[in-house]
Amino acid sequence: MKLKPLILVPVAASALVLTGCSSTDDSASETTSPTAAPTTCPTDVPASTTQADWVLQGTKGSMEVVAPTDAKAPLITVNGEFEVGETTVKTLVPGTGADVTADSFVSVCYAGVNGRDGKIFDSAFESGSPASFSPTGVVSGFGQALIGQKVGAKVAVAMTPADGYGPSGQPAADILGTDTLIFALSILDAS
Repeated sequence: MKLKPLILVPVAASALVLTGCSSTDDSASETTSPTAAPTTCPTDVPASTTQADWVLQGTKGSMEVVAPTDAKAPLITVNGEFEVGETTVKTLVPGTGADVTADSFVSVCYAGVNGRDGKIFDSAFESGSPASFSPTGVVSGFGQALIGQKVGAKVAVAMTPADGYGPSGQPAADILGTDTLIFALSILDAS
């Protein structure tokens, strides 16, 4: 089975940053309903001394995740070369909105880090624009982190290479076929 690359989704979202997110005017947030889904992702990261919401010891190395908030992007720290033997999903903050199903179309802020080197390879938080897609239209480990959650949830996943990009990896993002991937995400909306 060929896995679908997640990294291609943000290309369209990045175009939105260049055309629609350059204003520093905060008046739009004042007129938006408090229940409306956010239309941007926070770009500020917490201090490196912020206590982790999730610490996972891998089969090799370990990692720590500080959950994203409405005002801060997540912070993912990799200690040593990090690998997992099975994909693990952790709900950092439960959501209270609509259920995310395989048939949903979601809007998500996320950051992806390579366990091999601890580097971010893709991030809607860095661009400031959420990505929208079907949970079945991304790599299977990312889909596992979405399906069964509720809108508003903050989730992290450490996925095996098989649940990431598989044996061929994703050379354009410097992801090898043996790399464990870590994502931290905020589910903004689902329909």
